[in-house]
Amino acid sequence: MIPETDAYNIDVTIDEHEINQLLSVRPADVDAAAEFSFARNIFVPLTTACRYTCTYCTYYDPPGQAELMSPAEVRKVCARGADAGCTEALFTFGDDPDERYTAIHNQLDALGHNSVHAYLREVCEIALEEGLLPHANPGDQTREQMELVANVNASMGVMLETTADVQAHSGPRAKSPGQRLNTLQIAGELGIPFTTGVLVGIGENWTDRAESVLAIRELHERYGHIQEFIVQPVVENERWQSGTPDLGSLRRVTAMARAGLPSEVSVQVPPNLAPTEELIDCGIDDLGGVSPVTEDHINPEYSWPALQELEELANHAGVPLCERLPIYERFVDQKTENGRWVSGPIRDAIAADDVHGERFRSVLETGKNPVEM
Repeated sequence: MIPETDAYNIDVTIDEHEINQLLSVRPADVDAAAEFSFARNIFVPLTTACRYTCTYCTYYDPPGQAELMSPAEVRKVCARGADAGCTEALFTFGDDPDERYTAIHNQLDALGHNSVHAYLREVCEIALEEGLLPHANPGDQTREQMELVANVNASMGVMLETTADVQAHSGPRAKSPGQRLNTLQIAGELGIPFTTGVLVGIGENWTDRAESVLAIRELHERYGHIQEFIVQPVVENERWQSGTPDLGSLRRVTAMARAGLPSEVSVQVPPNLAPTEELIDCGIDDLGGVSPVTEDHINPEYSWPALQELEELANHAGVPLCERLPIYERFVDQKTENGRWVSGPIRDAIAADDVHGERFRSVLETGKNPVEM
């Protein structure tokens, strides 16, 4: 049983035969993609406070050192992003900052908010005002937290990372696979297009990797909400010196993801963290979010590739390169049982009779952005 699934009433049953089938997959068993996609975004690190202390993560700052961006700072970077032709504002912060972060909570109080999620809603509204579609990745969420921000996000996400209990997650505030899956399940119940994936090389074994793919597949088959699956290798940094997965392992995991997931779910590798050219034949079809404005604040030592590099990668693969929105095209006109996948504020932004709406529609309908990168 996946740890903590019973505590969150997660009904995910992974068949051992399916695990063994997936473990047998190799790159030669999958087809290369017919095209590559990417999103042009800005990276907005709303706060570096986090209740967890994962040993591979350089993003979080301890209490007393963590920062919280002001509304003015958020508006400024959003305006820069829109001017540069970006379509996505990627909001990240550590999982719900706990009581140790008194300075962060005092700042939130001064801004008139009783939680970081309440503040997230405000800054998502700022992003919409400035001409960007929000995609928030705030870690584990309760139903109440997700409901608070769902309609001002084009999509949301959280990395499952792994279904295993690993030493890299240990400590008094350890991540729980069951809690991660609970966040994915809530997103499905609320009809939110969602991004997730695995972090490779943090102490999980091959069975754990297969199980993670299959757990995500089972939730997607139930709700239809997973838009992309990220295969992300852990990389060495000032806190993690335990190595990076070798190329053979990364190729095999990527092929397993492609073979194990439905074809409508994109398989993404971050081009600043993985040897993308060596994974082309493993079934990847998305290159993630790339920013002409901001750095990768989670992996600051690994810079984004330029558009020219993405084009060269696509040319090497012999496939076209298309730009996309943070919400995949197939969700825009589909309906859930409770309505549409796209909320009113997001639909209004895409349909707006202004330069931002025109940019969104051009990317959505043609895969081309009228603003050069």
